[in-house]
Amino acid sequence: MLIIPAIDLKDGHCVRLKQGEMATATVFSEDPAAMARRWLDAGARRLHLVDLNGAFAGKPVNEAAIQAIIAEVGDEIPVQLGGGIRDLDTIERYLDDGITYVIIGSAAVKNPGFLHDACNAFPGHIIVGLDAKDGRVAVEGWSKVTHHEVIDLAQKFQDYGVEAVIYTDISRDGMMSGVNIEATVKLARALTIPVIASGGITNLEDVRRLCAVADEGIIGAITGRAIYEGTLDFAEAQRLADELCAD
Repeated sequence: MLIIPAIDLKDGHCVRLKQGEMATATVFSEDPAAMARRWLDAGARRLHLVDLNGAFAGKPVNEAAIQAIIAEVGDEIPVQLGGGIRDLDTIERYLDDGITYVIIGSAAVKNPGFLHDACNAFPGHIIVGLDAKDGRVAVEGWSKVTHHEVIDLAQKFQDYGVEAVIYTDISRDGMMSGVNIEATVKLARALTIPVIASGGITNLEDVRRLCAVADEGIIGAITGRAIYEGTLDFAEAQRLADELCAD
């Protein structure tokens, strides 16, 4: 079970939002590359980056900060990135820069053909991000909830060849209210590709609960606000996950 630190980028800074609302941004660092080094030194085995401005603009915005993070981390651990990725040229540029996995979210829902083309062009490097509320997929920075069922879309995208699914319960993201274990397990059981949990992880008890269901196909959990505000000690969380999931 990977505990994956999130570095959400807004205006070149490392921030966290509550339920995807840009107006709720809390700045945790003005040096995202230094933050990446902090998590790497603490034992992180993967980083999760989000270009928040890019997600809203529909094109990359925080490329300078992303490149600085890649330069800091090098090829020591994989880095996954989402936000504002709408075409194959952008994917190719990010992969050339050193990003390991590109995350496609709203664009996958609104333009499945693009996701299909991306999986064909860059096999092994495409992750789909599905954000949901009450089992239905949300898009455009979570401002619109669609009629699509999460499991139905995830199975469709699995057939396209995506590497994994990041599942976010948007009612819990940034709210420090615990992971929606039931919904995450339900999705993982419906798929053969791995699921990465996101949204709500708060403390070591959440890590224990996730490890208890790791064999359902849940390979990791993304955490942000909890490790920045101190309710979750990242290094301790990864050690606990290694211990529990090794049993």
